[in-house]
Amino acid sequence: LSATGETNVGINIDPAGTGVLKSGSNAVKISGLETIWIPSASMYPSSTNGCADLDQVETTALRPDMKILDFDASTSEFAQFAVAFPKSWNLGTVTFQPFWTPSNTDTGNCIWSVSGVSIAEGETINLAFSGAQTSTDAGIGTIEDIQMGPVSSAITIAGTVADDTEVFFQVERDADNVSDTFTGDARLLGIKLFFTTDAANDA
Repeated sequence: LSATGETNVGINIDPAGTGVLKSGSNAVKISGLETIWIPSASMYPSSTNGCADLDQVETTALRPDMKILDFDASTSEFAQFAVAFPKSWNLGTVTFQPFWTPSNTDTGNCIWSVSGVSIAEGETINLAFSGAQTSTDAGIGTIEDIQMGPVSSAITIAGTVADDTEVFFQVERDADNVSDTFTGDARLLGIKLFFTTDAANDA
């Protein structure tokens, strides 16, 4: 199907295969699942029961240094960050995937959780976070190996979920959970935050 001149053509397309929709030779962006990378350097320890301050750990000289937040093995600790989602966000649930590295060779389970609250203009920031969802990942047994936990279940964000809000998130290592059996500090590198769009752009 083609159109020439100044004609506007309205077409609804429901993809049924695995091909790529293109305009000329360029792929056309389609709304759906999107990802934001949140590095540990963009997070801060919570004022209450916070994780360790941001640290930089050298692997070998002039190889990648790690920016990490250390979370204790015996007490649940927290960090926070905030996101202003694009207007194309569908205002729905989000999920997350933790990226971390072990501080020892233990292979026990490490439980990460994330919760969120959305604040609109003129509203108080003094609101409670939503119920958290978790991602459980067993220690890989090698220090400085990167680990990528499973994607969590859907997180329902508390507060006023609307366009032009700031969404605060809280990350926890749930060390108080008896199922968290990893014996060392868990070194958070960052998380992938997944959200869904339902518009072609942010106009």
